[in-house]
Amino acid sequence: MKFPVVTVTLVSAALLFVLWDQTREQPQAVDASRFTNLKANPVKLSTTVDWVITQVPSLCEQATGQTAGAEAHASCVKSAEARTSACRRGVYDRFPSVVASDAVFRDVSITLINCLTPTL
Repeated sequence: MKFPVVTVTLVSAALLFVLWDQTREQPQAVDASRFTNLKANPVKLSTTVDWVITQVPSLCEQATGQTAGAEAHASCVKSAEARTSACRRGVYDRFPSVVASDAVFRDVSITLINCLTPTL
């Protein structure tokens, strides 16, 4: 029986990647204040999208009128999580890679909110 060189190599590479990912510096959490002066301090589109997606529980609370723990709220969050990838792709295709104005931030936010939590 031959030694599985390819398998061992792939598994080793995967383990090295996991170790590297664990040791690199993790990005800092973004809060709403990061988006206050976009002309002087533009932000990447991916950062904006990530921040809006972290707001899903709050958005679902507003959309359903119910707090976390309620069935309608949980259903809203679950369906928003299922649409996250499609919504991201749609926003990345429509908007510039750098958000440098309040108008673009507003448009990105509204587009994502409408995609993640459609009218119930």
